[in-house]
Amino acid sequence: MREYLLTLCITAAVTYLLTGPVRKFAIAAGAMPEIRARDVHREPTPRLGGIAMFGGLCAGLLVAAHLTNLKDVFELSNEPRALLSGAGLIWLLGVLDDKWGVDALIKLGGQMIAAGVMVLQGLTILWLPVPGVGPVSLTPWQGTLLTVALVVITINAVNFVDGLDGLASGMVCIAAAAFFMYAYRIWYGYGLESAAPATLFAAVLMGMCLGFLPHNIHPARIFMGDSGSMLIGLVLAAGAISITGQVDPDAMKLFAGSETAAVHATVPVYIPLLLPLTVIAVPFADLVLAIVRRTWRGQSPFAADRGHLHHRLLEIGHSHSRAVLIMYFWSALIAFGAVAYSVNSVGTWFVMAIVALSGVGLVLLLLPRFTPRVPRWAEGFVPPRYRRGNREAAEAAADAGAVAEGGAEDGAAAGQAAEESAPQPVPAGINGATAIGDRSRFTHRRRIGTPQ
Repeated sequence: MREYLLTLCITAAVTYLLTGPVRKFAIAAGAMPEIRARDVHREPTPRLGGIAMFGGLCAGLLVAAHLTNLKDVFELSNEPRALLSGAGLIWLLGVLDDKWGVDALIKLGGQMIAAGVMVLQGLTILWLPVPGVGPVSLTPWQGTLLTVALVVITINAVNFVDGLDGLASGMVCIAAAAFFMYAYRIWYGYGLESAAPATLFAAVLMGMCLGFLPHNIHPARIFMGDSGSMLIGLVLAAGAISITGQVDPDAMKLFAGSETAAVHATVPVYIPLLLPLTVIAVPFADLVLAIVRRTWRGQSPFAADRGHLHHRLLEIGHSHSRAVLIMYFWSALIAFGAVAYSVNSVGTWFVMAIVALSGVGLVLLLLPRFTPRVPRWAEGFVPPRYRRGNREAAEAAADAGAVAEGGAEDGAAAGQAAEESAPQPVPAGINGATAIGDRSRFTHRRRIGTPQ
């Protein structure tokens, strides 16, 4: 465990330290596209954050190759080299897209080529544990097609959800943490060395996301771009392929008897992570809904729009930060719920806990205007907007700006002049407003001669 934590920390530190210079390079290189109608940010922000994330990936794998226990992963398996080869191709494709733009079909072809490179080097699905049948061996063509499809779907699911500051990196970090717990349990608890590469991939992926997230939280100073979103999607898919299609379920010996009975006993362990779609269920649901929505309108499935889940959260009144936290909540609930279900000892209490947490999530979705009242002793630990003093001052300022009761005609004229002089809020969807309503970062100055 200590070597995995060291690899995670090195990856996070390298990614964090590289992001600042990469941001300056992106600005100098002109990788700051203009704000589009579907964007939610107000100012042009540099991309190419995937360069720093790829540097963290290389540093993590390099350090792991020289550690006492983890170096066996590189000696006994070719999967880390396969991952690095595929990641390099997909990262290069993403950098070209962030700087000059690449056609959607060309990107799809590049994703398939990157997946094919990993397959050629041994990172592929060899068999699947099917309930009631047992381990089903796949032919080379079947394994290749399934592996390529899984990689492409995961990459695009992560790419689709990358629409708010810190959303994709945070959600993938949550999925990687849940995946690490699952893979480490298989590797350490059952002594299966074939699960070690997936455990290493999950640790490196967590480090990449944690190192980039401080620069990407709202308001983001840099975006990961397609070079980052496609990269972390490929790493997540590679870990799922490694542990799902190459770890023999019968070797775990959870059930003494036939292979079919053994697979029945290991269904709670393997079905939740048979595909990474259960771990990234929220991005995958967003991907499916986007494809259905666009094809229903007669558009291309790759045509961009403002109909994603995070856009809808903003439209119903959630702030940027709250929308991201809600997506984090649902991702963690599904990912860690799937991992907890893989433990055979869970019972009724687990189902009740999931139901209760789902109810909490629904309440959060239905209360977009909810602002908690924080006790005065805790006001120092919360953002300024939650403090009573600031809310009371804002309400007093609003009351002071009201028209006086006396002098109805003069007051109405003055009030109309004040309304005309006040800046108008930016509507959502135009220039990328982050929430419904006026969210200007500058204080409105009162013109001379206007009423107090």
